[in-house]
Amino acid sequence: ILIMLVTYYLGEYYDYESDSLNREFNKFSGGSRALQAGLIPRHHPLIAAYVCLALAIIIGLVLQFYYKTGVYTIPLGAFGLFCGFFYSGKPFQWSRRGWGELLIALCYGWLTVNAGYYLQVAHFSLVPALISIPIGISIFLVILINEFPDYTSDKISGRQNLVVRFGKERMAQLYSWLLIFCYLSIVAGYFYDIPDIAIILSTLVLALVIWNILAIRKKRYENKRALEGLCPRTILLNLLIASIYIVSFAI
Repeated sequence: ILIMLVTYYLGEYYDYESDSLNREFNKFSGGSRALQAGLIPRHHPLIAAYVCLALAIIIGLVLQFYYKTGVYTIPLGAFGLFCGFFYSGKPFQWSRRGWGELLIALCYGWLTVNAGYYLQVAHFSLVPALISIPIGISIFLVILINEFPDYTSDKISGRQNLVVRFGKERMAQLYSWLLIFCYLSIVAGYFYDIPDIAIILSTLVLALVIWNILAIRKKRYENKRALEGLCPRTILLNLLIASIYIVSFAI
């Protein structure tokens, strides 16, 4: 949570100019608009980011040396911090170079699931690695579709994310194919040690996948109001997949 807050706060701070140029944002893109509205001073998110960074490091050290959670505890946390801090932070600013989407898929997908598993049992396993695939793909899709309403302002400000680099039409096709692959990766879990109930519950995901694919095929991403529906449905897809696995393993 703290590492995610570092990422979000630095995004608010370093994306100030591009967010200020954005006139096509919706409820799910373009930042929180708190700085643009003058609700808080611009440097406050930066202070909050460093406070969260310090707390995350302290917790990592406690986990490693007091609870002795395993030799990879600090490397896993450090990797997450490195990717999260420099997602918007200088000098790397991954989100501006076309690497941000991939790093989010890796960190929000593989890293969170497998680090959570590792901290409890001090080793890695195939099952959490497989579970992290649809979670990683779905969060990649969340970031990708949220770049569509920001396209014009991102292009003007020189931000080279995937939608700016390759255009809306190509990335819409990528979005559709990854939706299909995301669902197939859930179904593939049937052949491993993932509970059968997860496959049954995945029919809920299938309905969302079909709905979003049809919207993309009709080029609804060109319509501001329709796009504002695509964005939350993609977020719901990510949350639903994680919830299905939580419920399935709990049962």
